[in-house]
Amino acid sequence: MKSDVNKLLKKNAQLNHLDAAKVVSHVQRDSGDWVINTLMLDGYDVPFKYSRKKRYKSLQGGQVNLTYYAQTESVAGIEIETMKVVRIRRS
Repeated sequence: MKSDVNKLLKKNAQLNHLDAAKVVSHVQRDSGDWVINTLMLDGYDVPFKYSRKKRYKSLQGGQVNLTYYAQTESVAGIEIETMKVVRIRRS
């Protein structure tokens, strides 16, 4: 499994990886056919977002391994930095 992450990180220099990050908050909301998931992690002030086709068990209180990159979103005319999750696994 570690080799998959290493391959992704070598392919794209903008990707970052976190191991065993504690999930403080996990929110799931519908957006058309997709469910938008937003995670807040212990020690980070930036939301981590990803999409899935259906709802999943809450990750709140658990630990996850994440591969992600930074992106900027415009909310009500204000630019907000978020992290786009490319790969997520429970640890």
